[in-house]
Amino acid sequence: MKIPRVPSFRKLLRTSQIKLDNKLKNKQYKQKSAAKKYRKEQKKLREAVRDAISRKPFPLEDCKKKQVGKSRKWEEKEEEDALPLDMMDEDDLKLMEDLAQRASFLTRDLSSNEPVHVKKRKHESVIEKYEKMPRRLQTEPEKELIHLLPIKDKSGIIPQAVEKPVLNDEEEDTEDMEEAEDLNEEPLPVLTPEEMAAQRRQKLQERKMHIAALASAILSEPDSNIKKLKELRAMLMEQDPNVAVIVRKLVMVSLMEIFKDIAPSYKIRPLTEAEKATKVKKETQKLREFEEGLVSQYKFYLENLEQTIKDWKQRKLKKSNVISLKAYKGLAEVAVKCLCELLVALPHFNFHNNIIVLIVPLMNDPSKMISELCVEAVKKLFKQDKLGYASLGVVKVISGLVRGRNYDVRPEVLKVFLHLRIKEVELQKDSEDIAPKKKFMTYKEKRKNLSRMQRKWRKAEEKLERELLEAEASESKEKKLKLHTETLNIVFVTYFRILKKAQKSPLLPAVLEGLAKFAHLINVEFFDDLLIVLHSLIASGDLSYRESLHCVLSAFHILSGQGDVLNIDPMKFYTHLYKTLFSLHAGGTNEDIGIVLQCLDVMFAKRRKQVSQQRALAFLKRLSILALHVLPNSSVGILATNRIFMQTFPRMDLLLDNESQGSGVYLPELDEPEHCNAQNTALWELHLLQRHYHPTVQKFASHLIAGAPTEGSGALPLDLSQRSATELFETYCMKGMTFNPPVASVTSRRKDTFLQMDSFVDEELNKQLQQHISETVAHKPLDFAKHLKESSLA
Repeated sequence: MKIPRVPSFRKLLRTSQIKLDNKLKNKQYKQKSAAKKYRKEQKKLREAVRDAISRKPFPLEDCKKKQVGKSRKWEEKEEEDALPLDMMDEDDLKLMEDLAQRASFLTRDLSSNEPVHVKKRKHESVIEKYEKMPRRLQTEPEKELIHLLPIKDKSGIIPQAVEKPVLNDEEEDTEDMEEAEDLNEEPLPVLTPEEMAAQRRQKLQERKMHIAALASAILSEPDSNIKKLKELRAMLMEQDPNVAVIVRKLVMVSLMEIFKDIAPSYKIRPLTEAEKATKVKKETQKLREFEEGLVSQYKFYLENLEQTIKDWKQRKLKKSNVISLKAYKGLAEVAVKCLCELLVALPHFNFHNNIIVLIVPLMNDPSKMISELCVEAVKKLFKQDKLGYASLGVVKVISGLVRGRNYDVRPEVLKVFLHLRIKEVELQKDSEDIAPKKKFMTYKEKRKNLSRMQRKWRKAEEKLERELLEAEASESKEKKLKLHTETLNIVFVTYFRILKKAQKSPLLPAVLEGLAKFAHLINVEFFDDLLIVLHSLIASGDLSYRESLHCVLSAFHILSGQGDVLNIDPMKFYTHLYKTLFSLHAGGTNEDIGIVLQCLDVMFAKRRKQVSQQRALAFLKRLSILALHVLPNSSVGILATNRIFMQTFPRMDLLLDNESQGSGVYLPELDEPEHCNAQNTALWELHLLQRHYHPTVQKFASHLIAGAPTEGSGALPLDLSQRSATELFETYCMKGMTFNPPVASVTSRRKDTFLQMDSFVDEELNKQLQQHISETVAHKPLDFAKHLKESSLA
């Protein structure tokens, strides 16, 4: 419909508004009437077509009979007016008879209006054919018809139909009985369970052989057999319900292994129109076809895996109902395993980001098996990713997932950040400002600083360097730093959002643990705010003991890195740790001692210049008390930390003497390490630990009583002195319910006791014999001498 034009100003001056309105109304009325007329014509045409289809046309024989009757009447009338034959010559009469026998217009169908020599038009519409057919009025009620195949005649297509016979109830019953008898006469073969199992094994073996043949053909010559990938992928739609589940699983795993083997070590890009138009060699064209087929089949394969997982998630069944819902779970698990393998094995190939988008949400899946599979795959990807492209993609998707779910995700999703291979970032600049340094001189610089011969040599050198860089295909350090900086920025943004908006979330321990690991890479500008947030979290009392330890560890990691330049005294964190040390015991919190040992290492060993002697003495005494009531591995770790204290800080041997130093009495219940007068006490706990049942604890206690010497008789063996406290804690761990060092067996112990008893008996016998000889010599010296003489003569 055209938009009406607005009349000009001059025309408006000459014409009134009423007249213009009337013109517009008349125009709209004409348009409406024309549209109404068109709709009526279309309606009539549709009704005519419907009538032509529904009404039964006259058979061709009836039409011919009517036409023959009319022709006879016309001939009779014509005979009346015709001349008698006896008035014509014999030659003329014979000629007319011959022409009449050969006349085609007398023998053709008179119902068709076509000329004699005109062929049938192929483009003639069905409506025109039905319009040409004779019709009759519908005087009888319509009967139910059974439509048969149509008949093609000279006049066109003649539809065939037969009236449906009306059967009585008795006739219907007799027909049903006859059909039942027919079925009973030819029963279907019924297989026994053994035969069905054998048939299933045979089908399964055939499918396995077919899969193996296709896979071996593809792996032997991938370039020429790339089309067989499509045939193998078509088996993912196996329709036999007996073997469908197993065959689909086998095909999924087979395709996964094939793609891992034949995928190139580079990303395949689509060809441009100009590249497609250019003529290339046969080898190049063959390579292009192979790459194009590989990418397309890989894409379809990934779509199949994704659809399998979606169907299981949405509890959807296909129309064929070949596989049940329970079997879909197994298929989905295999699909997830294949995706995880491809995520780790092909991080450089096409559609890797699509796999990441599929895998990352499954890390938060309610199914424990699937979530663990995805978490382990992401950890492996982080550990083997040297450049940082794949890690950056995964971190982006995880950050979006955490924010999109409103921080309602499993803690394992955030704990994967701890496996990132990031040790160095660009701290002075933002990631956007990092640019690679110029390696080659510009033309103006060369013209200004170099002579003609030097420019020539320089050009050749730069060309050679470029070729070498392309051959190595190594990423520059600046690009790597840029990727790592961008990745860590996203990680810190995620952490800070949770600290700000979801402090009571179960993700907080994972956040604090991540901050403790990457705190040395945080920009100095955020230190003050971050320390305030960490202290407020500890002071709130809402955190568990483990979470508060992570807060302390994060704070001291921040201060031990770039925070050395800041003038901050973290006395509140020292006080909190000193106050809560006795919350540790040999039960459920024994694992927290590992975090405590890390905190003590950062708080004292790396900040020894900022720690006072009173503080070190107080921690040394409290740790010695703590070592009495924890498990052996914890005692070993604590005593190893005390050894570092005594070797790092001067005058720690004060606690090995009973004499008091200065005024005051030791106050063990005071929570302030600076004011508890720890210099006026002694380490009497070491004498108890020296009689501990664990041999390693005994060694450490004896070593500390001797003053922790590095040489001499009181020094520790190398396998104990060269290990850190955390390593010793993990080495002597008793999670596996095994004693380290191993206890001697019962037989060996019995053997040792028997040997000791034998030696003891021998010693006693020797003592008694010597005593008897001495007594004999004293009382009867002459007889003894005579006896010796006789024995010597003999």
